[in-house]
Amino acid sequence: MGRRENPLDPATGPVERFAHELRELRRAAGGPTYRAMAEHVTYAAGTLSEAAAGDRLPSLPVALAYVRACGGDAVEWERRWRAASVAAHALPPPDDGGDSPYPGLARFEPTDQARFFGRERLVDDLAALVRDRRFAVLVGASGSGKSSLLRAGLIPVLRDATPETDRPAAIRILTPGEQPLRVHAPALKPAAGTRHTWVIVDQFEELFTLCQSREERAGFLDALLTAVETDGRLRVVVSLRADFYGRLAEHADLAEAVREATLLVAPMRREELRAAIVKPAAAQGLIVERALTARVISDIEGEPGGLPLMSHALRETWRRRRGRTLTLAEYEAAGGVHGAIAHTAEHFYTGLSADQSAITRHLLLRLITPGEGAQDTRRPTPRAELEAGEAADIGPLLAQLARARLVTVDEDTVDLAHEALITAWPRLHAWIDQDRQRLRVHRQLTEAAASWDELGRDAGALYRGSRLATAEEAFPPERHDQLTTLERTFLTTSLETRHREQRMAARATRRLRVLAGTLSLLLVFSLVATTVAVLQQRNATAAEQVARSRQLAAQSVALLASEPDLAALLAIEAYRTSPTAEATAGLYTAAALPLRHRLAAGDAPLWDLAFDSDGTLVTAGFDDTLRRWDATTGALLGTVQGSPADGFGSALFSPDGRTLATTGEDGVIRIRGTATGEQLTAIGGPSGYLTPLAFNQEGTVLATGTPEGSLHLYDTATGQPLDTPAGLTTSSTWAAFTPDGATLAAVGPDRVLRAQNLASGDILPFPNDPDEGVLASTLTPDGRALAVTDGTGAVRIHDMSTGRLQLTLTDAEASMDGLAFSPDGTVLAIVGRDDSTRLWDVATGRTLATLGGHTGPVQGLAFSPDGATLATAGGDGARIWNVDFGRGVPEIEIPDDMSTAVFSPDGQALATMDGDGVVRVADARTGDTRATLTGRAEFAATLAFSPDGATLAAGNETDVLLWDAASGQSLTTVRLGGLLNAVVFSPDGTVLATGDAGGAVRLIDRTTRRVRSSLSQADGVRALAFSPDGATLAASGSGAIRLWDLAGNRTRTTLPSPGEAVSALAFSPDGATLAAASADDTVRLWDMGTSRTRATLTGLTDSVESLLFNRDGTTLTAVEGNGTVRRWQLTLPKPAEAISGICRALNRDLTSEERALHLPDASARPLCPPEADG
Repeated sequence: MGRRENPLDPATGPVERFAHELRELRRAAGGPTYRAMAEHVTYAAGTLSEAAAGDRLPSLPVALAYVRACGGDAVEWERRWRAASVAAHALPPPDDGGDSPYPGLARFEPTDQARFFGRERLVDDLAALVRDRRFAVLVGASGSGKSSLLRAGLIPVLRDATPETDRPAAIRILTPGEQPLRVHAPALKPAAGTRHTWVIVDQFEELFTLCQSREERAGFLDALLTAVETDGRLRVVVSLRADFYGRLAEHADLAEAVREATLLVAPMRREELRAAIVKPAAAQGLIVERALTARVISDIEGEPGGLPLMSHALRETWRRRRGRTLTLAEYEAAGGVHGAIAHTAEHFYTGLSADQSAITRHLLLRLITPGEGAQDTRRPTPRAELEAGEAADIGPLLAQLARARLVTVDEDTVDLAHEALITAWPRLHAWIDQDRQRLRVHRQLTEAAASWDELGRDAGALYRGSRLATAEEAFPPERHDQLTTLERTFLTTSLETRHREQRMAARATRRLRVLAGTLSLLLVFSLVATTVAVLQQRNATAAEQVARSRQLAAQSVALLASEPDLAALLAIEAYRTSPTAEATAGLYTAAALPLRHRLAAGDAPLWDLAFDSDGTLVTAGFDDTLRRWDATTGALLGTVQGSPADGFGSALFSPDGRTLATTGEDGVIRIRGTATGEQLTAIGGPSGYLTPLAFNQEGTVLATGTPEGSLHLYDTATGQPLDTPAGLTTSSTWAAFTPDGATLAAVGPDRVLRAQNLASGDILPFPNDPDEGVLASTLTPDGRALAVTDGTGAVRIHDMSTGRLQLTLTDAEASMDGLAFSPDGTVLAIVGRDDSTRLWDVATGRTLATLGGHTGPVQGLAFSPDGATLATAGGDGARIWNVDFGRGVPEIEIPDDMSTAVFSPDGQALATMDGDGVVRVADARTGDTRATLTGRAEFAATLAFSPDGATLAAGNETDVLLWDAASGQSLTTVRLGGLLNAVVFSPDGTVLATGDAGGAVRLIDRTTRRVRSSLSQADGVRALAFSPDGATLAASGSGAIRLWDLAGNRTRTTLPSPGEAVSALAFSPDGATLAAASADDTVRLWDMGTSRTRATLTGLTDSVESLLFNRDGTTLTAVEGNGTVRRWQLTLPKPAEAISGICRALNRDLTSEERALHLPDASARPLCPPEADG
């Protein structure tokens, strides 16, 4: 018997269950040692032992080698492995219980000093300030790191002060809460002895948001301000959210104390961010991928409140790590800076039952105080209040919320983990917006009930008049379950008191004696009351539908990347609930998703697929069924039902899709026609078991592999063996013929790729990485290049004839399940480890698109003959995608270090500037360089063509440079001053508008080069655009877009901020639409008539440098910062057509679980009626 292994519980998960089954197979085989097993296969004993350890799922070749060594059925065990792979991929990333280098949404504590990096300069500044000032205030935006700076930065400095006599007698940390003086008075008295006592008041804004008593607030401030007394032993440091700084002026002595004792927490610099990202990981022996560091800095730089977002995203990246390296792919899988919190929160929320979901909503809303002219804030809440407000035991749910790091729980209090959760989780933000007024009323009701109880339930403290009417409206009897027992008693007692007082007043009033008059009055009052009630009900219902529609639209946007199917269905429900601007934009965004059809094959996974020469799609299913599909309509054309003996579940298609090879239970390969499933030829192997690996281009030769690792060639017409190249006899896991059939490439269990000329026998040179090896590979259709992926997930493309490396995609994160070139070889589709499929431009190495939606691993890829369609197969069926991205857009040679670009107004030319300041003008149709401009536009941030395309302008630090676009000769220079970010010509070409980083907009006469007029806005200008009539100038800054009326030089209107900086603007030819490209990789189309968003265009992979409408406004083209040229068709379908198109593509409705989670109060009407299904 072999050595004893650690016990496994097969119920733990799919990986453990598979390992347990392997052990059972070994035991049934007599329990051979792993050393003895290794003698029969090409893997070492250690590798076989690891396969059954249960730590991770072994690769398929290793698993099958284990099975062969134990005499198992390879076909059956391949089925088991694939099922385990599907199940394992569906599991969330585990929390290994280790100590993360990053706290996530939690703050750094004093014990975290060793991993607190990036704020060294600010810690020194704060320490110097508090040494000089007895009362100091730290001011910064929410999420700027104030709490961490005080705890992990200042407190260790105070404790380690030298000489020792300067160290504090005590350090006390507190937050004000609702009753700051009553609760914290003892902490404001100095400790015994001669040394100072330091009081650190974090979240000082609670004094204004939670404490409603002016007397309580004033008393607390007076106690704190004793610190300014020179003979006192109390020193105070407070942290305050920046938007509450003005409230300090309400107290004269406080304003005087902080006048010269304030330190502003600014956003981190790049080098500080780099330290905060890399050094905590390095302290634990971890490595942060350079690409990840650069991406995080790019995502977070300049965001004053982004540190908790960054910390949470890095923590989630750490949870997903494989080994010691934190990678960009893991960061993107976590959702990145702007999506990780929502990803975590949604993952938690979607795992709850319907009852738990409702309770979670009530709990979280109790933890929030809605802002009054300021941002919403968190509200630390007594645990007893939460427990009193729910009938069920909330302890387990609170524990789950805490484990998910969404809340913090101590003995008495529950609090949001961070205020960033309020803005970063769309669902919570939507809840707040939907219930904002009720939340305000609820907070007031909570405080009033507590005060009433403290006063011995004095009747004088009850609600009366308008306050009672407001509370009664917000909490009718059916909503009383949302109140605690105390709140419910307070409100009920107030209502009963009002009723009793009304009856007493009625008795004291003279009764009307005339019965007819009384009846008439009653009738009139009844009619009026009925009419008012009906109108109020209609208005209330409409308002509720609008709020619900907006909430659903927000959920749809949040789910677009992770669950596009669900996002599209929610977009339909949002529009049907109420056709708000947000719902309409969401509907058109969903309709523009690249999914064309979702093909359901019952419950059977699909493991491979192929297009035949006429574009029909053929799929092979795990249920041993072949299906033929119309790829245009998604219709099922026919099926061929097999049996397990036929082996359809592991089929190999010929290049034209008309033939497939399968291995049955008897180990014999059968060549079949895909139209009928009829057997054409049978091929029997020398060892009794063969696996089909590759057809040649004509389908006349089949390469096969054996369990022993040898490779054999067969004639598919006769089934007879052909001469097998000696150099490839040990390769048997993958193979491919070049299109001319002259060369065969193959990969064996040793993960070494070999290629051999079949005629001469020459082995072609090909570099192999001895450490990583090759997991998957594919040839370009012309056979000139070969793409391979290794254990790191990187993809390398090599010249087939020389082996020379042509391109490396280091951040491809490829799995071992799929690589495919488009028919023209210009696009490579790669299956990612996150179950998405990414399309890469082979010439530039740039990402063209990411296709997500499969609920498990993607097992098969195939391009249609014309390359416009991609089909993917997985455990949840097949999907047909429109990948006709940018067809008709010419290939233009764009410098890798391009800093800016712009199209000419007619779209015929493209001007670009590289990192050296060299500006080139290229023909947009051919990509040929027309002119290279003389001189250099050093530090230029923007380019602009004149309306006739004859002149090109560039704005740099202080000047606007003008060139002749045809010859490249310099024309003139306009000297202005200021860091110019934007330049644009007026439609008639007579005026040049410029915008700088300080917010100044200048209108310059092109002839005289003098400034005609100046405009100013608060934030810096990043993009400008004239309306076609020249009457309006659109200017964007850090978010909002201002529309200037140039006749009066005044603001016409301001378009709401999308939450991200806007980098490019363009008006449609008719002036009815303004396109705005944002830093969140979207382009929003604004309706100029309503000032509302009409649609949101997605699919971008980098910031946009330039936007251009075509002449009739039906097409919009964008140039991205990475050089990608992207084009959208803007002719929108009618909403009904959009809904019909979405339903045809999805071919499904909401599941019962999805409906219970997202539409618990909605009717059971189908979102996609049967007649709309494809």
